[in-house]
Amino acid sequence: MTVSDLWQALVDPGTWHGWDEPLTSLPADPDYRAAVERARLRTGLDESVVTGEGRIAGRRVALVACEFGFLAGSIGVDAGERLTLAVERATRERLPLLASPASGGTRMQEGTIAFVQMVKVAAAVAAHKAAALPYLVYLRHPTTGGVLASWGSLGHVTAAEPGALIGFLGPRVHQALYDEEFPSGVQTAENLLAHGLLDAVLPTRDLAAVARRALNVLCGENEASAEGVSAGGASAGGASAGGASAGGAFGGGTARGGASVDAGGAFVDAADASAGGEDAPAGGAFGGGTARGGASVDAGGTSVDAAGASAAAEGVAVDADGACDGASDGAVPDAGESIRRSRRPERPGVRALLRIAATEVTPLSGTGAGESDPGLLLALARISGTPCVVLGHDRPEPGTAPPGAPVPALGPAGLREARRGMRIAAELGLPLLTVVDTAGAALSVDAEQGGLAGEIARSLADLVTLSAPTLCLLLGQGAGGGALALLPADRVLAARHAWLSPLPPEGASAILYRTTDRAFEVAARQGVRSADLLAHGIVDRVVEEEYGGARHDSEDAADDPVPFLRRLGVVLGAELAALRAVPPGDRLAARRARHRRL
Repeated sequence: MTVSDLWQALVDPGTWHGWDEPLTSLPADPDYRAAVERARLRTGLDESVVTGEGRIAGRRVALVACEFGFLAGSIGVDAGERLTLAVERATRERLPLLASPASGGTRMQEGTIAFVQMVKVAAAVAAHKAAALPYLVYLRHPTTGGVLASWGSLGHVTAAEPGALIGFLGPRVHQALYDEEFPSGVQTAENLLAHGLLDAVLPTRDLAAVARRALNVLCGENEASAEGVSAGGASAGGASAGGASAGGAFGGGTARGGASVDAGGAFVDAADASAGGEDAPAGGAFGGGTARGGASVDAGGTSVDAAGASAAAEGVAVDADGACDGASDGAVPDAGESIRRSRRPERPGVRALLRIAATEVTPLSGTGAGESDPGLLLALARISGTPCVVLGHDRPEPGTAPPGAPVPALGPAGLREARRGMRIAAELGLPLLTVVDTAGAALSVDAEQGGLAGEIARSLADLVTLSAPTLCLLLGQGAGGGALALLPADRVLAARHAWLSPLPPEGASAILYRTTDRAFEVAARQGVRSADLLAHGIVDRVVEEEYGGARHDSEDAADDPVPFLRRLGVVLGAELAALRAVPPGDRLAARRARHRRL
């Protein structure tokens, strides 16, 4: 189904009006440029996203949708900005919003800078809902990856096209990474409905009538006003009931059968092996200012003391580019080197960080509602004297797990546990420290049916709106949706060999080249290194791993973890204390500006 078909079925005849400003720029990369030109010629569109407004039974409604025929509906910088502008306009004009994604996720050719667009869009949707305005979602075939794990899973009411493939993990990436097909029948609209992840499976022909019924409740007018709107009267300009759930508002709908997949099992542009749909987990990070000479300015212009004298006393200096520098010779490692070093089994994780750099550590366990997840660590602690809630990706410390034992991956229960930590921080006004160190979220039938994509989306929404101060540390690997879920923060720091990618580099290589052999080459082009993240304003500060003390043979944190963790603790403690000192209104305004600039 094209976007044009959707509008024809959904809005009152003659009421569609587009909002999009024309896009004429083209990518510099010749292969990507050619793919965009072909997509524009074939679809008649200038990007993968179309936004505008129409009337549904006389009610004015804002509309955003993906065109899957344009590079697999993938989201890059231009598409992310177009989506955000439309959501912001809907909020400003107090319109209910209906979103209809059909997308493989992040656009791989644009890499990490495209990856973070999911956060920007999710933040705009969270602000729309906070303004007590309805948000409806209609998932079309197929919807996967970061789109599903952000704005595709935040609806007050969510329905899907019959037979649609809907899942966090795209089938081709699973095949490439694990050399086996993902079990059939799991990532279908009907199965997700059976597991309580959708409100309905709904044929397009019924969408307008069901949207009308739901909006007549969600928009909150009294009965006479609602009848007037349905008859073609006033637009939805008044206050709405926002947080209400429409639960069973959708009718049944008949399924058209199993999900349809193209001959290659991949959701990418049929004309281009490198069309750009993510077809796999996606994730994000957040931009902001870079440190300048020992102090830094965050996205909203709030001055934050960035460690100053206490850091210098520990052999840490903040250079002009915002890097926290131990004994670096100035050479910036390439992407392949950092990825290899981040995967060393000896590399310290969040457990070692708490043991060396924290005091008064009190571990917490589980969601408090009968679930726990070995992929997440949750604790109360003081770091350099500053009290905080810590949550991070957990993995066994060196020598504590049998050889070859799998590293626990973060699943939906772990994210519910993380959200428990967020609530504690908000209720007590404590700073929240999130630690990202993951090869990716859980990729399994249980994770899909347990609502992994939705939990990632809700974690994003919670973090962008959290009243408590937030600090994120990229400590090691930062792959896909597992990284995305813990990344939104007032400030983001990265260890030198930490990295951030829409999905594991091998998965990105599989999408673009149908092989995993070009993983490091793809990662370099995607801008995943800490240096790239700093240059793009995605992180605020890089902490060097080499150390210029008595020993000079420490090339990364795994070589000599204790001095690195001690220095890191000083930096984190100063950052947490500085964030805690900023007035809440100023800090939240700065956070909103930070996300918007991505």
